[in-house]
Amino acid sequence: MAAWRALHRRFAPTIRPAAFVWSARWSSNAASAAAKNIDLSKFPVSLIRNFSIIAHIDHGKSTLADRLLELTGTIQKGKGQPQYLDKLQVERERGITVKAQTATMFYDLKNEDDGSSEQYLLNLIDTPGHVDFSYEVSRSLAACQGVLLVVDATQGIQAQTVANFYLAFEANLTIIPVINKIDQATADPERVKAQLKTMFDLEPEDALLTSAKTGQGLSEVLPAVIKRIPPPTGRCHLPLRMLILDSYFDEYRGVICNGAVVDGSIKKGDRIASVATGQTYDVLDTGILHPELTSTGMLQTGQVGYLIAGLKATQEARVGDTMHHANVSVEALPGFKPAKHMVFAGIYPADGSDFEALAQAMERLTCNDASVSATKETSAALGIGFRCGFLGLLHMDVFHQRLEQEFGAQVIATAPTVPYIFEFQDGSKLNVQNPALLPSQPAQKIVSAMEPVVVATIITPSEHVGALITLCSDRRGEQLEFSYIDSQRALLKYRLPLREVVVDFYSVLKSITSGYASFDYDDDGYQEADLVKVDVLLNGQAVDALSTIVHQAKSVRTGREIVDKLKKVLDRQMFEVTIQAAVGSKVIARESISALRKNVLAKCYGGDVTRKRKLLDKQKEGKKRMKRFGSVDIPQEAFHDLLKQ
Repeated sequence: MAAWRALHRRFAPTIRPAAFVWSARWSSNAASAAAKNIDLSKFPVSLIRNFSIIAHIDHGKSTLADRLLELTGTIQKGKGQPQYLDKLQVERERGITVKAQTATMFYDLKNEDDGSSEQYLLNLIDTPGHVDFSYEVSRSLAACQGVLLVVDATQGIQAQTVANFYLAFEANLTIIPVINKIDQATADPERVKAQLKTMFDLEPEDALLTSAKTGQGLSEVLPAVIKRIPPPTGRCHLPLRMLILDSYFDEYRGVICNGAVVDGSIKKGDRIASVATGQTYDVLDTGILHPELTSTGMLQTGQVGYLIAGLKATQEARVGDTMHHANVSVEALPGFKPAKHMVFAGIYPADGSDFEALAQAMERLTCNDASVSATKETSAALGIGFRCGFLGLLHMDVFHQRLEQEFGAQVIATAPTVPYIFEFQDGSKLNVQNPALLPSQPAQKIVSAMEPVVVATIITPSEHVGALITLCSDRRGEQLEFSYIDSQRALLKYRLPLREVVVDFYSVLKSITSGYASFDYDDDGYQEADLVKVDVLLNGQAVDALSTIVHQAKSVRTGREIVDKLKKVLDRQMFEVTIQAAVGSKVIARESISALRKNVLAKCYGGDVTRKRKLLDKQKEGKKRMKRFGSVDIPQEAFHDLLKQ
C-alpha cells in the first residue's frame, strides 16, 4: 500500500480527466481571444466582407485558403498541417474537401492616397469541389456576398467550375475569377482567360493571376475582395435574425451551431428562440472561428460565427433555421432548398446487437451532414438498419467512412439504388427507394415505370470525344449538346438515366480519358422506362437485401453477375445450394454449389457395382432430406464481401 501511495504522489499531478483537458483547451482559446483584444463592435457592416472560394476539385481552393490565413496572420506560416481547414480524417486521407469550413480574418487595407490603413473583418468559407457535395456549396453561398472562382491555369475550366459558377450567378453574387497554379510549366493563363470570356462572359482583365504554392500574386486577392465584393445588406437596428448554416455535436458543450447574423445582434446571456421548433434557449457562448472557436461574447449584423445555446438533441439544430430573440416575432429567413437525394442505400450494423450505438452515431452525423436522410427499415437478411438518401456515390462512400472513423461503427452498406415510380392498373403509384418493397408479382398489373434522369456535363480533351459518345450511347444516353470550348477541349451534354451514372460511369469515364475528363450532373426529373425487378433466390428463398431494379435489356447480364459473385462468397453446405436470379417467375440465371459429402465408397473394395450404387443412392436420399429441412445462412462477412464488389 505504501508503494502505491508513493506511485500515486509521483504521477497524480500529470493525470487529468478528459473533461479537464478539454476545458483547459477551451479556456486557452478564450484567453487567446482576450489576448488579441478582439472587439467586434468596431466592425460596422461597411467593414465586413463575406466571401467563399469555389472551384472544381483539385484546383487549389484549400491551399489558397491556407495562404490567405497566413497572409492575415490568422495562422502561423509553416506551422500546422497543410490544408488547414480540411479537418476531417476522411478529407486528409482522400485529399478532398468534404465539409465547408469557415474562418474569420482581419486585414488592414492601406489607402493609396494618404498612406493610412483601415481594418476589415473578412469571413472566408472554403467549399468542396466535387459534384456530390454541391449542397455544401449552395449553403455556404447563402452567407456570402461574393466568391473567388478559382480555375487551374494548367487544366482550364472543368465541369464543376461551370456548375459552381451558375450557383453563384443565380444567387446574384459578385464573382472574382482567380487563375491559380501559374507557376506550373504547363500553365496557360491566356487560354484560361479566353475560356472565362467564352463560357461566363467574365472580362479577362478582371482575372487575378496567382500561385497559392509559391505565394505569387496573393497580395492582390484580399484588396480585390474588399473593393469588388459589397458588404452585407443586413440592418443592425432590426430585431435579431440569425441563419443556421451548419451544426455538429460536442461531447461536452452539446450542439454547436455555425450561423450568419442577418439582422440585429446576439450576445452571451440573451434568450433566443427557434422559428422551426419554437423552443427557447439561453446563449451560453458565441464568437468567431479564428480559425478555431474563439469566444467574443457577441456577434453583430453581417458577421459569421458560432453559437452555443445548450441544445442537447441534434434534431433541434436544423440547418436553414432562423434564430431570434425570445418574445420578439420575426419573419423567418428563406433557408435552403431541401437536398435532392440521388442515391439510396441501406446501412446496417455488422453485429445486430450494435443497432443502438449505430442509431446514436447516425443521429449525430446527420446533424453535421444535413444533406443525408435516414429512416429505419428492417431486412430479413440483415436485421434492423437505416435506409439513407445521399447526393451521390462518393457522398455515400464518405458517409460510410465517417461512421467508421469518427464513431467506430462497423456497418454493412447495401448496393446503391435510385428512386423509381411505378404506376399500377388501378391508378395507384408507388415510390420505390428500396427494391425489396416492390412486389415481384404484384396483384395489380404495372402499366408504367419511371426512372430518374440527369443532364450530364462532360468537358474532355478533343481526342477522347468519340470514345465518350460511345460510352454515353451504351448507357442509354441522349445527346443534348456538343461544342468545342477551344481547339483542345470539347463540351458534351447528355441526358442519362441516373441508374447508369451511379454504378461505375465516373470510373469508366476517367479510364477512357486517362483522367483528363471532368464530369458534373444536374437532376432532370423522370422518364418512362422498361424496368424490371431482379430477385436473388437461395434454394427458392428470396434474399431481399440483394434485390435490384434494372432496365429490361440489362436484366440477364445483371442477374448473371450477381449469381456469379454470390457463388464465390458463399461457403459450401452439407447439401446442394441453388442460386438463382429471377424476374417475376422466370429464372434468368442459375448456379449451384455442390454439397460437402463423405466418401461412402472408401471401404468398398470390390464387389458388384450394385453394392456401390446402393450406398450412393442412400447418401443422395439423405442429402435431399437435408436440403428440404435445412436453410442457407448467409454470414455477414459474405454480405460485406459481395456488396463491396
